[in-house]
Amino acid sequence: MPSPPALAPSTVPDPMAAPRVRWGVLGPGGIANTFAEAVRAGTRSEVVAVGSRSAERADAFARRHGVTRSYGSYEELVADEDVDVVYVASPHSEHREHALLAVAAGRHVLVEKAFARSLRETDEVLDAARAAGVLAAEAMWSRYLPQYDVVRRTVAEGTLGDVALVQADHGQLLWPDGPRRLWDPALAGGSLLDLGVYPIHFAHHVLGGLEDVAALGVLTPEGVDATLGVTARRGGALARMTSTMAAATPCAALVAGSAARVELTGPGWFYGAATTVRLVEPGGSVVDTFAPEHPEHGFRYQVAEVARAVAEGRHEPWSVPWTATRAVMTVMDEVRRQVGVTYPGE
Repeated sequence: MPSPPALAPSTVPDPMAAPRVRWGVLGPGGIANTFAEAVRAGTRSEVVAVGSRSAERADAFARRHGVTRSYGSYEELVADEDVDVVYVASPHSEHREHALLAVAAGRHVLVEKAFARSLRETDEVLDAARAAGVLAAEAMWSRYLPQYDVVRRTVAEGTLGDVALVQADHGQLLWPDGPRRLWDPALAGGSLLDLGVYPIHFAHHVLGGLEDVAALGVLTPEGVDATLGVTARRGGALARMTSTMAAATPCAALVAGSAARVELTGPGWFYGAATTVRLVEPGGSVVDTFAPEHPEHGFRYQVAEVARAVAEGRHEPWSVPWTATRAVMTVMDEVRRQVGVTYPGE
């Protein structure tokens, strides 16, 4: 009797086994707090400095996370010789400027998603990093997780048969009462760079590329996208990706093939540290599952991979290589072109 199909095992190393690097945090906002907690609790690395335009905010962040040095400017942060890698956690409208600042100071950079506002800005940063001989990585943290490794390897091994459909959605009720950066065109607002980047990255991760992109969108009175629907193709597989900041959605993802499907379930597949991967046969029977042994501090996986890359002299991580960052940004540029969203300077 043949063995039942099974998920591929994760090959992601233990984050605690990664070498130590010294981090500087640029922009002490909400996501930077999550990052600092993951560094401290889940890796051997350390946040040694923080920089903000507000000395008071930097000092408060430093006291909260036990960081020894705080600066009232980004320039002082990137000039700190004890900082190996700068984590750019400012709003994505400022990623290009702040990443270039760190690279010019000779620092490696991990830049929050979306990496920049456009492919043009992305290439500016990557070209500068290449010229400076430093690492530049996109902090699309879910792609560094064991769950994403399991899904990618399961698809690659042919366990699902011929992949026909990839679906992923990300919707949170963040507009019209959310932060200004989400509705202001001057700040590259909208759902795409903040939410839609997740399902697009997921589909790219699974299929290895996206072609024939088609998009529809509903825009706010200010001219940014409130809701987007994106379809794309890769070979015989269709990808359907949606994002909205006008409603909360299930935030589910699946990859369906002729022999089986994988489903990502939990408190939101994009918050993947606690996500369970299920392998489901066509009849609906769950034949295998994968859940992380330690689901807390999911950001630690990207911290650890960057540390390994720096130690090995690589300029990009394995999980989100520059080709992936560029490909996803190319899709997002095309989505904006089709729905009529432009950012400053375009």
